[in-house]
Amino acid sequence: MILFLFWIQTNIHSQTISADSLKRHITYLGDDALQGRGTGTEGEQIAARYIAERLKSYGISEKGDHGSYFQYIPMHGSMPTSQSRLRLIADSLELYCYYDRDYLCYQIGPQTFIPTPVPLVFVGYGIIAPEFDYNDYQELDVAGKVVVFLSGEPFSNDPNYFAGAQSTIYSYPESKQRIAISRGAVGSILIPTTLDDHMRPWEYWQQVFSFEDVKLAYSVASAFHIVMNQQAARLLFDYAEYPLYQVLDMDRTNTIRSFPLEISIKFDGDFKERDFLARNVVGMLPGHDTDLRDSYVLLSAHYDHLGFGKPVQGDSIYNGVFDNAAGVAALLELARVFQQSPDSPACPLIFLFTTGEEKGLLGATYYTDHPVVPLYRTKANINIDGLAMFDTFRDIVGVGSEYSTLRQHLQEVARELGLKVSSIPSEFLTFESFARSDQIAFAKAGVPSILIAEGFHCQNIPDATCQGLFMEWMQQRYHTPFDDLMQAMNLDAAVQHCEVIREFCRHVAEQKHIDWYPGGPFVNERLRSIAEKR
Repeated sequence: MILFLFWIQTNIHSQTISADSLKRHITYLGDDALQGRGTGTEGEQIAARYIAERLKSYGISEKGDHGSYFQYIPMHGSMPTSQSRLRLIADSLELYCYYDRDYLCYQIGPQTFIPTPVPLVFVGYGIIAPEFDYNDYQELDVAGKVVVFLSGEPFSNDPNYFAGAQSTIYSYPESKQRIAISRGAVGSILIPTTLDDHMRPWEYWQQVFSFEDVKLAYSVASAFHIVMNQQAARLLFDYAEYPLYQVLDMDRTNTIRSFPLEISIKFDGDFKERDFLARNVVGMLPGHDTDLRDSYVLLSAHYDHLGFGKPVQGDSIYNGVFDNAAGVAALLELARVFQQSPDSPACPLIFLFTTGEEKGLLGATYYTDHPVVPLYRTKANINIDGLAMFDTFRDIVGVGSEYSTLRQHLQEVARELGLKVSSIPSEFLTFESFARSDQIAFAKAGVPSILIAEGFHCQNIPDATCQGLFMEWMQQRYHTPFDDLMQAMNLDAAVQHCEVIREFCRHVAEQKHIDWYPGGPFVNERLRSIAEKR
């Protein structure tokens, strides 16, 4: 009888999310010994092996290359050296700008080389937005030139014009760079402004750009794109119609205008480069419903972080504990609990641990290019990036749920669990939130995707305090060495978060299909993957 009761207790425990297991995974992955799990580093390899070993011990099947758990990804890494030279040329005058002090590179590699002088054109914010009847390139020919633009976008109090006080996708440097290239420019220079960047010092930009630039080896070659210190950028406006201080006044008064500059530039970059193989980790658990055996739910979490970077208060290891050792711990626990439960999910589950998320969603993008099961049979992606950290909660947020029928399924699960589904707070732009992690890569490949986050209605602390704690974490710890194991962890909140994802996954697995809402931005890609059976 005693042995029988022990078996019952052990079996029940194996079917529930374990706070101890979560802490054990987080502690291992977030330790300094893994050196921040930078893409293509020894720490990343150790983390990948750890994840694979756990999946094997849980009885999760291998779905990687050659009968392994690993999906190998060819990547290319590059870092500028101090020998890189940016030269400004006006008539017979030639001035040198120095890497790190005066400018930093968005894009890195030989393709950014500008051997002969190329003229500059100032294009305001560098935006073309037809829906707002806005065009910084109006009557400007920038073909074969380098464009210069300010960060941000036109300020507005009208929510129907550039989303009012919120930022839109047009404010993203990547959006401005794409517009520039589409107009025939050979590159771009971004000048950060205090209005747009909350008076961030140049040291902030130096920290952001202190990491190796990593790309998929088969990526399309990039162009010359840099960010320039305001002090150095003043030189670009010498001899121009307006000096930089007047341009910044235009920014403050919403009277920005575009005009040619009288400066040309040359760029001779010197780079330290390498080629290497990174790894996604992939496993699968079969479902019990034979009618659903050819449809899949893909659960994902990125296991990489930033690795070594510029020291902050003497600490140069960017551990990434909540971003995203915690999410990996959650996915490992879900894999264990699903496998050990006598009530297996209805359809097969793919457990995908991606690398290179911090370098531009590289692992997720590679997976969508080389899926282990067809994308058109992957009915949904549930991405995990972080876990609840402050307190147990009374509401949840479905980031991206507004685009698909995942929204109604989330609402059903929330009702069953006694939770409320809240919208993303006004402080956070909806599209920007959806575009911040791997779920956007799967959505762009046509797979309905969601990230489930805890809301700001906590069980034990006031809502305003909860939201304040999150904002403080984003400002003080996000992408810094202080996202480490010294942080407080509310494991009860983490367990609750995992249980929500578990029940949602089980519910989605029972559905025959998940659909994008008509008219959304990802519908056509889904139809294409179905037509191509890809």
